Amino acid sequence: MRDDVQAAAPSAYAYPLLIKQLLHAPFLQAPDQEIVYRGQVRMTYTTLRERIARLASGLSQLGARHGSTVAVMDWDSHRYLECYFAVPMMGAILQTVNVRLSHDEIAYTINHAGAEILFVHTDFLPVLEAIKDQLETVRTFVWIDEEGSEASTHSISFATEYEAMLAASSDQYDFPDFDEHTRATTFYTTGTTGLPKGVYFSHRQLVLHTITVMAALASPESGQRFHRGDVYMPLTPMFHVHAWGMPYIATVLGVKQVYPGRYLPERLVQLVRDERVTFSHCVSTILHMMLNCAEAKSVDFSKWKIVIGGGALTHGLARVAVDRGIDIFTGYGMSETCPVLSLAQLPPGAEALDADEQLRLRCRTGLPIPLVDLHIVNENMEDVTHDGKAYGEVVVRAPWLTQGYLNNPEASADLWSGGYLHTQDIANIDPTGNLQITDRIKDVIKSGGEWISSLEIESLISQHPGVSEVAVIGISDEKWGERPVALVVLKEGAEITEDDIKRHVLTFCASGHISKYAVPQIVKFVDGLQKTSVGKMNKKWLRAQFA
Repeated sequence: MRDDVQAAAPSAYAYPLLIKQLLHAPFLQAPDQEIVYRGQVRMTYTTLRERIARLASGLSQLGARHGSTVAVMDWDSHRYLECYFAVPMMGAILQTVNVRLSHDEIAYTINHAGAEILFVHTDFLPVLEAIKDQLETVRTFVWIDEEGSEASTHSISFATEYEAMLAASSDQYDFPDFDEHTRATTFYTTGTTGLPKGVYFSHRQLVLHTITVMAALASPESGQRFHRGDVYMPLTPMFHVHAWGMPYIATVLGVKQVYPGRYLPERLVQLVRDERVTFSHCVSTILHMMLNCAEAKSVDFSKWKIVIGGGALTHGLARVAVDRGIDIFTGYGMSETCPVLSLAQLPPGAEALDADEQLRLRCRTGLPIPLVDLHIVNENMEDVTHDGKAYGEVVVRAPWLTQGYLNNPEASADLWSGGYLHTQDIANIDPTGNLQITDRIKDVIKSGGEWISSLEIESLISQHPGVSEVAVIGISDEKWGERPVALVVLKEGAEITEDDIKRHVLTFCASGHISKYAVPQIVKFVDGLQKTSVGKMNKKWLRAQFA
C-alpha cells in the first residue's frame, strides 16, 4: 500500500454510495410524516419503509435478481416512489417508461432496455394490448389496479396485481451492499429525431446528484429554497429524469410529499390548495395550464415555490407567476445530466433591486451548482469570454452525468467528444458567472449574417399583454438566409394584429436590445403549439408544419 493512502481498520465500513443510504435519516427523523396520493391515499414514512421491503420481496418471488430490469408504466404516485427505491436497492435496474411516446416507441424502449418484468397501470392496458406481440424480453406482467380506473378488454396474462403482491410479501428484506457504480435506472430521451436513446445512471451518480442539489437548494439567503418545512409535489412526470431527482431529495429531507396521478390542471390546483403545497417543478406549459384554469382564479399561491425547466422561462410567464405571489425561478439541465446543472436563485441583497431586474435574474439560466465544471466553448473547444455577449456551446463535467447512451457507442462518443459532455445548447456567461442559454444549436436562427436567439424573441413577445404562448422558428429566406417567424397563441378575448406584435418587438430594437433582423417577418396566430411528450416546445414539428 502506498504511504499516502489512509489505511482502514479491518472492520471499517467503506459505505458505498447506494440509494438505500438515502433512507436512514428520514425513517429515523420523520416516521409519521405523510405521503399523499391524489388526496385519496395517505400513508406515513413508516408505511413507505414497509412497502419498499414488500415490493422487493414480491419482485424477488417473481424472479427479479441483481441486474434484472423492471419497467414501470404508471402515473405519478406513491407506487412510483416505492419503485424509485425498492428496485435499485435490490440491485435491479428501474426503467421508467415514457407513456406519452408512440406505441412503437414504447415497445422499442422496453425491448432495448431488456425489461423482464413490467408494471402496468389499468389506464395503459390499451397500450400494452397494442404492443404485447412486439415485446421480446418481458416475461412477467404485473397489473396496477386502482379504484376509479376501468380495465379495458385485454388478453394480457398478469402474474399478480401490485397491491395483492405487496400484501402477500414480507415486510422485511435484507438489501445487500454492492458496487456503487452499479446501474440503478434507465430511461429514454424524448428527442424529435430518430429513435429514443437510452440514458442510464448509477447509484453513486444518483446519490451525489441528490446531495448536491439538496445543498444548492438550501443555499440562498431567502427564497428559491427547499427545506424540511416544505410540502413537495412534482409536476414533472416521474418517468422523466427521475422527476428531476426531486423525490429522492424530498425523501431524504422527510418532507410531506403529494403525488397527483394524472396531470389535470384543476386537480393540480386543488392539491396545491388543499395539501398546502409549497414546492414544485415543471415545464412552462404545465404552469401556464394551471394558472389559466378556472380553479386557479381564487387560490392563494403566495407560499408556492416553482422551478421551471425543460425550456426557457419567459418574462411574460414569470411576471404572471410573480404577480400571483409565486416564487418562480429557472433550473437548467437535460436528460443526460441527471438533470440539474444550474439554478437561477436570487443573490444576497436582491430585495434592493427593482422588480424588473429581479424578474430578469429569475429568468436567467442561473449559476452552476456545486461540483459542476461548466464551460462555454467555440468550435475549437476554447473557452469564450465571460462578458455576457460571447456565445458558444455549453459543455460540462459533473459526477452524475450519464457516461453514454445504452448500447449506442457512436452516439456516446459524440456526446462525450473531447472529454466533456456536449449539451447542444448555445449560451453566454456574464462576469458574475451567470449562465444564459440563448438557443439550442438546431433552433438558432441566422439572418443577415447575425445569429438570432429564438428564446430571446419568445421572451420579448411573451411580455405583450395579449399573448398567452409563443414559439419563434426560422424559415428559409433567399435574401437573408433565414428570417424569424412568430407563432402566437392569444389570451382569451385579446384582439391584436400581426402589426401589433411587430411594433412591440420593434420597441426593443429601437432601444438597442435586439437587432432589426430579430423582428419577426411573419406573425401567425394559432390555436395551440405542438409539445413533446414531456411538455417542451416541439420546434422540429413546428418548422415542418409552418415552413
